[in-house]
Amino acid sequence: MHIVSAPVLEGWALLSDEQVVTRVLGGQTALFEVLMRRHNERIYRTARAILRDESEAEDVMQQAYVNAYAHLRQFDGRSKFSTWLTRIAVHEALARARRRGRYTPMNGDESLVGDLSDAHDATPDPERLAISSELGGLVESAIDRLPDGAREVFMLRQVEGMSTEEVAEALNVSEAVVKTRLSRARGAIRRELLEHAGMAASNTFRFLRPRCDRVVTAVLSRIL
Repeated sequence: MHIVSAPVLEGWALLSDEQVVTRVLGGQTALFEVLMRRHNERIYRTARAILRDESEAEDVMQQAYVNAYAHLRQFDGRSKFSTWLTRIAVHEALARARRRGRYTPMNGDESLVGDLSDAHDATPDPERLAISSELGGLVESAIDRLPDGAREVFMLRQVEGMSTEEVAEALNVSEAVVKTRLSRARGAIRRELLEHAGMAASNTFRFLRPRCDRVVTAVLSRIL
């Protein structure tokens, strides 16, 4: 197994995802690492938003990458590669959550405003309270308490900055559903928290280098 070195990775930085995919399909399979490292944080955030469990999110990431690699020739370029990859991760995470009976999508007319205290895991334990002393911890805690269906919309649209169209495609819902769920999720998180979240959101649920290396190594050992 060969892990691409940092200088080599930097050398491919100017290539688009689609160009890297073409090279992977052309036989430069080790370059799949470039795609993983580019999208690890988004895929982690997506899986974790659905599962609310870091270890399971990493497992889903690995399987999503293996599935993407196995079906790479099915990527037709009609959507962004990142959206295609995110949709694979969403499918894998939802399948796992539903097998364990831990996912109940919100109803179309369900209001979230002022209702965070009644959402899943609403009672914070002492450890979570300690973590939540930092703004980033407060943001993560608030997102975790959003209902199934709202968390992943908020994560992809608000935190990851994906467009409404991209989120709708990744989650296989309509753009109207994305807009409604995002609006309700924003309303459910206290206004004073949201005023600070713009600065803190980019630092929530980070997937930093050691964990990135672990996932990349595990996936490469399965596909190369």
